Amino acid sequence: MTSNSEWGETTSALEVASTYAQHIKGKNVLITGVAPEGVGEGTAFAFASQKPAILILVSRTKEKLEAVASSVRERYPGVDVRIVTIDLASQNSIRKAAAEVAGLVSKLDILVNNAGATYNSRRWTAEGLEMQFGANHIGPFLFTKLLYPLLVEAAKDSPAGATRIVNVSSHGHRLSTIRFHDYNIENKEVPPEEKPFSPMPPAFGRVQADGYMPTVAYAQSKTANILFTLYLQEHLKEKGIMAYALHPGGVSSHLGRDHDEEMADAIAKTSKFWKNCDQGASTTLVAALDPALNVRSGLYLSDCQFFPCADFAEDPVVAERLWHLSEDLIGEKFVL
Repeated sequence: MTSNSEWGETTSALEVASTYAQHIKGKNVLITGVAPEGVGEGTAFAFASQKPAILILVSRTKEKLEAVASSVRERYPGVDVRIVTIDLASQNSIRKAAAEVAGLVSKLDILVNNAGATYNSRRWTAEGLEMQFGANHIGPFLFTKLLYPLLVEAAKDSPAGATRIVNVSSHGHRLSTIRFHDYNIENKEVPPEEKPFSPMPPAFGRVQADGYMPTVAYAQSKTANILFTLYLQEHLKEKGIMAYALHPGGVSSHLGRDHDEEMADAIAKTSKFWKNCDQGASTTLVAALDPALNVRSGLYLSDCQFFPCADFAEDPVVAERLWHLSEDLIGEKFVL
């Protein structure tokens, strides 16, 4: 149970931040995927409204980061805002960004892995991974690993469970589990338990000439976000760190800018209510701040409340298997 059962799809992130102001003031907060007119910007405004010690905004495009940072400073002049550029499709860039963050703060109270991308055609990361799996899961996995010592440091001086890792996923995860036999989405044969949801709307079930399945790729990466969270929950209790995954809701943003008209129409039908960026950030703020969530209370939230996820996304055996695959793909162990 969350603390505020009356909150829902129209709740403002600024309201959530105001309610939990004491859990933001003086804290170090990092948000990835920050750009104008996106959920990251809404998340940044909400945290900034309640006087964090340092607010670190992390994203790929420096100009977009500077635009949001400027807006934050204009609205909340007293906030110490820092920006760090990162390319979550490059492990070298991730390592540089993490080192830069470690030079800014000695501890990190809240990590929001908000960044996410969706593409309609095949792209590869610098390491040769399918882009959506690589940038939406493997990149945040590595970034979290590198920032983990800062989270542990923050947890030493905080109530157990108040130090948080928040992973932004999507209800779209339901369309595919992890394709361990085909995680680069090359349309290889996979066992029955790895096949995607069926039947899908034609746009979602689309297979490109090279075997690429864009929606399945996105869904796999969003399932990975939840399984990553599950593994963190099961292994971080003794460290005083809690993790949650969430669906921000249907949000009017630039996330689907790569989609064609057929795909855009199919996505438009997935939500009856489209949130603005402030409303789209509210569930993130609940996952990051609600003191009732200091004790493991669930795994996945939507519209500011706990919500069921697909069975395959809360399977600890699959979560452990994904953890080890992720370690292999970053070339090092992530020991909790």
